[in-house]
Amino acid sequence: MITLVLGGARSGKSVVAEELAASMDTRVTYVATARVDGDDDLADRVALHRSRRPSSWTTLEDFDDLVNVLGTTEGTVLIDSLGPWLAMLPGMNADAEGLCAALQRRAGDTILVSDEVGMGVHPPTQLGREFRDALGALNQAVAQVADKVLFVVAGLVLPLGPGHQK
Repeated sequence: MITLVLGGARSGKSVVAEELAASMDTRVTYVATARVDGDDDLADRVALHRSRRPSSWTTLEDFDDLVNVLGTTEGTVLIDSLGPWLAMLPGMNADAEGLCAALQRRAGDTILVSDEVGMGVHPPTQLGREFRDALGALNQAVAQVADKVLFVVAGLVLPLGPGHQK
């Protein structure tokens, strides 16, 4: 089962994804893609995320090889999140086709968290617009192969579909 959990900043999407992963009766590998790099606010957010994870989960932090982890990890994989992963790729060029193929090949459940950045203010910079567009395209590609897509707003979960639900 591939589940994509979308939402804006502070929407509760990570908590929803963590609860889904915790409900699975398998080993969980949490793949954290954010790099703190001296950002105190982000460091506080990362610490909060760490504090919620059960000690039984395996955590891969600052991890950028998603295709490899999907191909080599058993059990449930929770990727939090696609935005930081995309931002660190050269030119924000994600191999969406390769990622989607790896998702479809996995035997275990995969939960992906991603920001929905297309509903906010028009980015004032070219780089911001390029990120919004690239993440929007990546989210669409993953949604096409997902078995379930959830949109989180104010901590409330809205299932999306049914056109893309398997």
